[in-house]
Amino acid sequence: MPTRRAKQPEQLVALAAMLDRDLATLRREVEAYPDERDLWREVPGVPNVGGTLVLHLTGNLQHYFGARLAGTGYVRDRPAEFARRNVPRPELLREIDAARAAVKAGSSAVGTAQLAADFPELVGGSRVKTGDYLVHLAVHFAYHLGQLDYHRRVVTGMNTGVDAVRPVELSSARPAGQR
Repeated sequence: MPTRRAKQPEQLVALAAMLDRDLATLRREVEAYPDERDLWREVPGVPNVGGTLVLHLTGNLQHYFGARLAGTGYVRDRPAEFARRNVPRPELLREIDAARAAVKAGSSAVGTAQLAADFPELVGGSRVKTGDYLVHLAVHFAYHLGQLDYHRRVVTGMNTGVDAVRPVELSSARPAGQR
């Protein structure tokens, strides 16, 4: 008899949907740079270039959701996220796809009891509940996604957005007449 899988907690389903939507936005941001070299263009007073932000965000999710929650075996090299330069756009897009897969795998591996338990890794030298830390990861992602949007606009001179954070991309979105 196959084992029955516990239903995913609703708040985790919503959080995973938001991260997936934001990863789709991250992809659109990367694709919106007309010249991929601009992803690596430095701006005085701005600590991170676009490409660095992509590497950091995708490495972060692949580590915490993939390796720590889903046991994917991903090995993070955080210093390289900030040191690497001129990573080609196709490689950045592959990292985004891998992060999407990690979020899906990690969120599928977590149940209600685990959300209330401590995250399986010390975070900044502290113990944090898994549910709290996953919310933190989503907020952290959104913070850096905004930085990437501004970096792109500054280095390209384009004032157009990429239709970020669309509610219609959430997993629960459906036509207005549908319940």
